[in-house]
Amino acid sequence: MTTLCLGEALVDLIERRDQPGCVEERAGGSPYNVACGLARHGHDTMLGSWWAKDTYGELIAEGLRINGVRVMDGSDLASHTSTAKATLDENSNATYTFDIEWRLPEGADLQDADHIHTGSFGATEEPGASHVRAVIAANPEATVSYDPNIRPAIMAEPSVTVPIVEDIIAMSTLVKASDEDIAWMYGLENASEQELASVCQRWLDLGPDLVVVTRGGQGAVAMWKGSSDMVSVPTWGTQVVDTVGAGDSFMAGLISGLLDAGLMGRSPSPLAEASQDQIVAVLTRASHNAGITVAHTGAYAPSREELDSL
Repeated sequence: MTTLCLGEALVDLIERRDQPGCVEERAGGSPYNVACGLARHGHDTMLGSWWAKDTYGELIAEGLRINGVRVMDGSDLASHTSTAKATLDENSNATYTFDIEWRLPEGADLQDADHIHTGSFGATEEPGASHVRAVIAANPEATVSYDPNIRPAIMAEPSVTVPIVEDIIAMSTLVKASDEDIAWMYGLENASEQELASVCQRWLDLGPDLVVVTRGGQGAVAMWKGSSDMVSVPTWGTQVVDTVGAGDSFMAGLISGLLDAGLMGRSPSPLAEASQDQIVAVLTRASHNAGITVAHTGAYAPSREELDSL
C-alpha cells in the first residue's frame, strides 16, 4: 500500500535567540517530515515535492534516502531549494520566515496512491496547490489526510486562505489541525472545548470522517462521524528539547495507526464506523510519537520499534 505525501520539502535554518549567528541546517517541511515519519514506521511512502540540485537540495535528498522515502520523479528540478528560518525562543518554540519556490513535477497526477497526505502551504499556495488537487482528483479511490499547518508569514490573510483550506478539508478523509491554526482561521484565541467541538462539527459537515485538534500541552481532541461526542488524549512525555516537527510527528503517528487498523487506504473499513476505543488508540499512538520527537533536537522521526517499546 503506497502513501503519497505532497507538499514542501525545504531546509530549516535553525537559530536560537540566545545563540545569535549559530545556524543549524536541517531538511524539513511539514509533508517531508510526515513522509519520513511514515517510512520510519514501515509504510511504503513516496514524496512529491520541489527542490534543486544544490547543497540544500542534497540535504533533503539524503534525509529521504536515510529514512527510506521514495521520491517522485522530477522533484529535484527547482531553480533553488526553499528555506525556512526557524528562530527558537527561550521556551524552544519556533517562529519562521520563508524563501519559497513551490510546485509539483510534471506528470504528478499520473502517480497512483492508496493514501494521499498533504498540508501546509504546499496545499494552498500556487502553482503547486493546483497540482496537489489534480493528484487527489486522479486518485478517487485513495483516502486523503490534510494538515492545514497555517503559516501566516507566507499565506494570504484569513479571508482569502480559509475558503481554500475548507475546500481541501472537503476533499479529505482525515483532517488534523492545531488550536493555533484554528485561532488564526476563525479568531478563536484560547478556544474552549465547546468552541473546538463546533469547529470540528463544521469540518465534519464539509466531508471528512475524522477531525483531530492538537492543543500543545493540553493534549488532543477528536470528533468523527460515527459519534457526536468529543474524545481526548493527554500529551505524552515530559522532556521537551524543542517543538520543531511535533505536529508533523503527531500526524505521522495518526496516519500510521489508521493505516495499520485498516481504517484508511484504498478500500478501507469505514472510518466513520470506527469505535471510540479505536480512535483513542490511534490518538494515543500519535501523542506518543510526538512525545518522542520533542525530546530530540529538530524534527526527529521515531521508528516503529521506538514507538512499540513504550
